[in-house]
Amino acid sequence: MPTSWIHRPFRGLFAGIGFLCKVAIAAWAALAIYYSNLPWPWVRLALSLAFGVFSIWALWLARTRRALLVFAGVFLCILGWFLSLRPTHDRQWRPDVAVMPRAYIDGDRVRITGVRDFDYHTAHDFTIRHEERDVSISHLTSIDFFVAYFLPPFVAHTFLSFNFDNAPPLCISIEKRLDVDTSFDAVASLFRQFELIYVVGDERDIVRLRTNFRHEDVYMYHIRTTPERARRLFQIYLHRINQLADRPEFYHLLSNNCTINIVRYARIAGKPKRIDLRHLLNGLIDSYLYSMGLIDTNLPFEELRPRSRINDAAHAADNAPDFSERIRAAIPPRESLTIPPLAVPHG
Repeated sequence: MPTSWIHRPFRGLFAGIGFLCKVAIAAWAALAIYYSNLPWPWVRLALSLAFGVFSIWALWLARTRRALLVFAGVFLCILGWFLSLRPTHDRQWRPDVAVMPRAYIDGDRVRITGVRDFDYHTAHDFTIRHEERDVSISHLTSIDFFVAYFLPPFVAHTFLSFNFDNAPPLCISIEKRLDVDTSFDAVASLFRQFELIYVVGDERDIVRLRTNFRHEDVYMYHIRTTPERARRLFQIYLHRINQLADRPEFYHLLSNNCTINIVRYARIAGKPKRIDLRHLLNGLIDSYLYSMGLIDTNLPFEELRPRSRINDAAHAADNAPDFSERIRAAIPPRESLTIPPLAVPHG
């Protein structure tokens, strides 16, 4: 009797864990069917609901070995189909993500094709323009980090600008690649529905689109790093740009998105490994950068953050040739930064 009393809470715990695992497996498979590539939405919905009803019967009502084996067989078929999905470059892409950039590296010199420099009239009306950019790795001096809020305060888009002493900044934004008939769905992105693209562009395109036309609150921070570490991170980006041009990948909300990839590449470039919830709740990523000493800590964060908002400066600059200089003039200057010995580029 005493032994049974002691084991009872553990049996309840294991039963609860088993129940949650069954719910997770059934829910994942039902969503995988719903967000599949079957062309008819009503068929996807009907099959997803049918699988849900079947799961309830097999896992909770029938409680027989045969029912569990049938469920396992059906689930393995869904999993096998899911794993068979492959990303592609062959879709009718939206114009803003239609061109995959590529980097041609010749020692210190880099020529990048497919650099986006659109002239926007509205967020959805623009003149398409792509160009080539030639930069020298040895002239790369620093990195700037942008946080653009589209679902504040917890969800944002993050991207980088690489700064050169003899050329305009080069902005690189890791984004989902949408075709003309698709709109983004966060849940669908967990089920291999969107491809990935590294948009390389001018700041008057990538930054100004978000500040002046999408009306997102955009914050810009100078990263505390050395030129050598900035160049190392840039070379990682160049490698990934070419890798993606050669072999498409799926965008994934949790494992292959803008912020997660920035963190991943910064670790490769030398940043100490540290897992933080703010990597996923990336609207809080600037507080993480501050806590790591990777942005200006000469000011209290509560003062630094509002001073780092660039929307007013971006609206005033609009399409001016000196757009990049004017948005940087609005935030605390880079010259005030002192680089600690262990500071490395975080995105």
